[in-house]
Parts: sequence; structure tokens; C-alpha cells
Amino acid sequence: MARFRASVMAACLLLPAGLAAAPEGADPAPGLGITSGGAAYLLQLVLGLGVVIAAILVLGFVLRRTGGVGGRLSGEFRVLGSVSLGARERMVLVQVGEQQLVLGVAPGQVRTLHVLDQPLEPRGTAAPAGEESFTARLRAAMGARGESS
Repeated sequence: MARFRASVMAACLLLPAGLAAAPEGADPAPGLGITSGGAAYLLQLVLGLGVVIAAILVLGFVLRRTGGVGGRLSGEFRVLGSVSLGARERMVLVQVGEQQLVLGVAPGQVRTLHVLDQPLEPRGTAAPAGEESFTARLRAAMGARGESS
């Protein structure tokens, strides 16, 4: 079966080159800018296909990095934060309009865990007096870990 697939694939790749081949000394095909040689046509075909595939990959990468094409409600829904609870489970804080929801996300399902009465403060606001910053707590934890080794 694999040999049959390879034969069909080779025939499909070489068919356009065989159809475009002309007798020796023939003029180039009008408007295409290719010579009568089948190898030149095949090379141009493969390079053109490579350019198209590269353009599709670049466009896909750009769309993934920029968040894709936004829908009409994309400004109403915002993910404020998430926490990994396991290998494939997450807890996500989502803001919908003025309301904030805590969602449990697992493969194949999303459940509302809690609807917050008072919205949480957005990131970047100052922590209340008396609370340590995350970086200070991380440094303390890393220092304690280094001393115990």
C-alpha cells in the first residue's frame, strides 16, 4: 500500500512536467517565461508552491501572535488570569462586561465555579500596605531553598 502511494505521488509530481515538455529547440511557452525544458518548469512549480506554503505559515503565525481576527464581542470578554490545577485543568478569571466569573476549564468542558460579587482589582495596582510583593516572596522562597541544600 505504501509503495502504491509513493507511485501515485511520483506520478502526480511528474505529470505537469511531462505535459509541459516540448520538442528540443521549441520556443518558450508564450506568457509563462519558461523554457521548453521540463526540469525548469518543475523547478518553477516547486518554488512557487514553496512561496505559497511559506506565506500561509507566516500568516498563520502572525494571526496566532496577534490573537486572530477579533469578533464583535471580543472587547466584552477578557481573560484576567488563570491558574493551572493539573496537567490539563485550569481555573480562569474572566471579565464579561462589568461582571467577573471564575471558570473551571478541563478538556471538553467549562464550568462556572463562582460569580464574584465585587470585581477584583486589575493587575498593576499597588498592593495594600503590609502585603509583600510577589518578587519579594519569590526571593525569600528561593533563598530558603538554597540554604537547605
